[in-house]
Amino acid sequence: MTKKTTTASTPTTDNAVTPARTKATTAVVSTQPATQTATRRAAARDPKQAERATDRQFRWIVGTVTIIVLLVVWQVVVSSGNLSPRVISSPSMIVEAFEEDWSQILAPATAITAMEGVVGFIAAVPIGILFGVMLSVSRLFSAALYPLLAIAQMLPLITVAPLFIIWFGFEPFGKIVMVAVFSVFPIAVQTYRGLQAVPSYYTDVALTCGAGRVYTLFHVKLRVAVGQIFGGMKIAAVYVFATAATAEYLGARNGLGIVLQSAFNSFETPLIFAATTLIVVMTGLLWWLLSAIEKIWFPDDAVELSVDGR
Repeated sequence: MTKKTTTASTPTTDNAVTPARTKATTAVVSTQPATQTATRRAAARDPKQAERATDRQFRWIVGTVTIIVLLVVWQVVVSSGNLSPRVISSPSMIVEAFEEDWSQILAPATAITAMEGVVGFIAAVPIGILFGVMLSVSRLFSAALYPLLAIAQMLPLITVAPLFIIWFGFEPFGKIVMVAVFSVFPIAVQTYRGLQAVPSYYTDVALTCGAGRVYTLFHVKLRVAVGQIFGGMKIAAVYVFATAATAEYLGARNGLGIVLQSAFNSFETPLIFAATTLIVVMTGLLWWLLSAIEKIWFPDDAVELSVDGR
């Protein structure tokens, strides 16, 4: 009786265990293709990431060495007496100008020019993106507005600045408006080109899944076109502080443009180079900030996925 009971109970145990094993095996097998696919994608991206990192490191090293060599040659040529310090100042003289004039002249002027440039640029970004979107979605708006944007960009700053001085006076608000006006065009154009370059299947898939056209525009097309939009912002950022300083040079109460004008009238060449260096540094910092925001909010992997369509 004991043997029969054992024999009868054994198949019942095996039958109970077999379905569980089958399910587990099936689950493992079904997850293998997804795991392998993810591993292959990661392995495919790693060489590209390593190549980009190596290229960035190479560019930083070569750029730094080039700048150091140029500064050394510059210092040697001017110090040897081949060029007059009134014509071109040596790097050491520019550093001395920073030390002597920073607290009283350069620091307050830099703060005003930086404020005008940053505020004008911040105002231009949403306006430029909105204009780019309108150019993309409306043929009437594109036909009516695009020529006006192009004409505004073609106007020389030296001819527009006197009008802004008449309208807004010597206060910083006029310079902010001028910076915004000249920054809108590249942002709007790059936004428009980015939206036009988005493949149609992105829109088709979103609409098929039930998304509305407004949602598709702001959550799909703009997301894919983000590289072009940031490209427009970087183009505008290059001219932000130079535009503000030029407007100040033509008429203002304070700012780096006024410092340049005063230094020119008194033949203070080192101070001219010092003010110019500050404009270049602020421009580089704004450009670097935009690049950092783009990489943090829209990393390279996400951009690659959007381009590859996967």
